[in-house]
Amino acid sequence: MSDPRFRYGPWHGGPDPLAPPYDVRRALDEIGQDVLAGGSLREALRDLMRRGVDGRRGLDELRQRARRMRKAAQRRGDLAGTLDQVRAALDQALAAERETLAGADDADARLAEMDLATLPDDTAGAVRALDPYDWRSPEARATYEAIKEMLQREVLDAQFAGMKRFLEDGDPEAMQAVKDMMADLNDLLAAHARGEDTTDRFADFMDKHGEMFPENPENVDELIDALARRQAAADRMMASLRPEQREQLGQLMSQAMSDPDLASQMAQLSDNLRALRPGLERGPAQMGGGEPMGYSAAVEAIADLADLEALEQQLSEAGGPGSLDAVDVDTLEKQLGGEAAADMRALRELERELERQGFLTSGDDGLRLTPRAVRRLGETALKKVFDQIAASGSGDHDDRRTGSADEPTGLTRPWEFGDDLPLDAVRTVSNAVRRGGLVRTGSTDGGARLLVEDFEVVETEKRTSAAVALLVDLSFSMVNEGRWGPMKQTALALSHLVQTRFRQDALEIIGFNLTARRMTAVQLAEAEPEWVQGTNLQHALMLAGRHLRRHPDAEPVVMVVTDGEPTAHLWPDGTPEFRWPTTRETLRATVTQVDEITRWGASLNLFMLGEDPGLARFVDAIARRSGGRVFTPDIGRLGEYVVADYLRARRGRR
Repeated sequence: MSDPRFRYGPWHGGPDPLAPPYDVRRALDEIGQDVLAGGSLREALRDLMRRGVDGRRGLDELRQRARRMRKAAQRRGDLAGTLDQVRAALDQALAAERETLAGADDADARLAEMDLATLPDDTAGAVRALDPYDWRSPEARATYEAIKEMLQREVLDAQFAGMKRFLEDGDPEAMQAVKDMMADLNDLLAAHARGEDTTDRFADFMDKHGEMFPENPENVDELIDALARRQAAADRMMASLRPEQREQLGQLMSQAMSDPDLASQMAQLSDNLRALRPGLERGPAQMGGGEPMGYSAAVEAIADLADLEALEQQLSEAGGPGSLDAVDVDTLEKQLGGEAAADMRALRELERELERQGFLTSGDDGLRLTPRAVRRLGETALKKVFDQIAASGSGDHDDRRTGSADEPTGLTRPWEFGDDLPLDAVRTVSNAVRRGGLVRTGSTDGGARLLVEDFEVVETEKRTSAAVALLVDLSFSMVNEGRWGPMKQTALALSHLVQTRFRQDALEIIGFNLTARRMTAVQLAEAEPEWVQGTNLQHALMLAGRHLRRHPDAEPVVMVVTDGEPTAHLWPDGTPEFRWPTTRETLRATVTQVDEITRWGASLNLFMLGEDPGLARFVDAIARRSGGRVFTPDIGRLGEYVVADYLRARRGRR
């Protein structure tokens, strides 16, 4: 019985958590479509990564999201907000001080009022001028001291994330802990710069000061990266201010570091980081709008902006083999969220899985499709073709005659005199038992007596052998008219059909433009368009004839896919010649090879693509001369026509 505490049913909580992150075969099919259409494998893989697969976001969508967040970051707030905050607090302190002085009758109060009246107009100058001032108002004194403490915390928090919270109580021991940490940090960075092994020293440093580093770096390089990122952001933030704002804020930051030990450690840290991570400087940021931001918040906003700018650039440049590793996934997760990081990891894994499963291979000649990948593309193309054939009602694809030494059909029949088919022993004995031919010996069954009518044989399917030559036009017009991809898919579908269902057949794929050449399925799949003029059908027929002669006992099948009449031929010395319009010499050379094919017993079936009147006259004449046929399929049904004609030729030649 099932446990009543548990209920089982379909998953309704979003994407299936147990489902694979992607479908490798589907991804390969998408890559294959682009490759077969004339694109390079590198471009096809890049386009797939940019589109995404199986509902996961691709690089383009991630880049667009990074761009939107970058624009939002640029509107986050006013970088000079610290000046406004200090000015407001300073005005509050001065108002309280003036109120206290107004209630006093002594001469010192009048002198103090004169000092306040002559303060510099700029905020930084006023804060600096008030440093030695003897405040009469306790409230004003506290406000002024809070300004200095706030500036100090802001400077430290800008360099060390979370330092503001660590120092918010104003505990002198906390400030001393910060100074001790910075001294240890500078010693650690100096040792790392000298090339020393700092693994143990880093571990001791984090054990002692880890609470001040919420990023929780795992090694010294991660620690340096985090600190250098914030320092570069602080420098860029200052560079993004107007000159007068930059000068005033710089003065305020200097006053905040009035502690000599703290100022010395900060200067040393800055030098160490610039030496360890040079080249992080960026130009001024375009920021504005929103609420005024404090110094540390402005630095963090600039750091986030830099992250988003870097992500946008990385995602723009990614897409080629291995280039996804250049995308900082940790930064991606921090800025765009966990789902975006999961999508990026899935894209990375897909690229590796395509190679691991043997669909792609990398070598000195670059990225290439493997034979296994081409077989998969052929399988997909053939399935599409058979779906079209079934929809059009073309029907049967195989020879159903029975014969010896062939493939069993799964059916049996009674034995007839002269049959040399294999005996079905189980059905034969069962027939004898049902007939009552069981022989008993004593108290046990002794066996069965067989009669002639009990015997049954296994029917087999006769497989005829054919020598098939598929001639495909590789001229540039096939690309211009959008016929390149369907042509490749047709050839791969036929190749897969022969390899899987008619292994006794011999298929030769011959591509031709100015010259002809024999091609494997892999070579055809990887073939890219060539800017070569010429349609040399004569040379292709010569190679087809050689293929037929290599298989004299097979039924010859020759099929030609082309979109133009012959415009090239070979001279006796093997030199190709291109002439347009078609010359008498080219036609004569081509017809000679047609006659050779016909004498060998092959009919020449031509698949004409396009509506070229010259081509139509030529193929009609060739078909009549060779006893073949002409087909004019829509480009989307080319595979259906070619495969159906191949199957028809096999049936008709038995």
